[in-house]
Amino acid sequence: MPDVYEIMLDAELSKAFDVWSSYLNARTGEDPQARARLRSTLERAREAGAEGDRVCARTLVAEMYDEARDAGLPWAPTSPDPRTADRQTRDYAKDELRQVLSVDLREDLDTIAIFLSVTGRRLQAAPDLDAATRQDILYIQARAGMALDLAHPAAARRELERLQAIGRRWGVER
Repeated sequence: MPDVYEIMLDAELSKAFDVWSSYLNARTGEDPQARARLRSTLERAREAGAEGDRVCARTLVAEMYDEARDAGLPWAPTSPDPRTADRQTRDYAKDELRQVLSVDLREDLDTIAIFLSVTGRRLQAAPDLDAATRQDILYIQARAGMALDLAHPAAARRELERLQAIGRRWGVER
């Protein structure tokens, strides 16, 4: 099986490179010196990514967000929150994943994702759950999401079973 984690890391960098390239190619009328520094940093980040040094590339991208903020560039991209960043990365990775994951595996992962979503929503809507149980549900859903992101159906199914066990304990129907 292909290394899905590597694909996700590459997609994360590709997304950042595309966002910054689009911004730097736009004519915003902002400080040309700050934009030139950002362009130079982007090129160094691209080079690091091409050489396989993802840590350096990610560090340089993070520096770009900081530099743009410090320079007061109003149209510069802002660093997305973790949930948005993950959603965007999955969107970038989906085309490549379609090429490397079998149809059966993708369908299995999609089916598990649907069951996780429905089960999680039913549990969250249950009126009598205590705060600790709600926290457990969110934690299990996050673990299942990571398993799905890494194309690991067995781990995702285990987390789905954990959610279903909570549902049985609290009398929430499947």
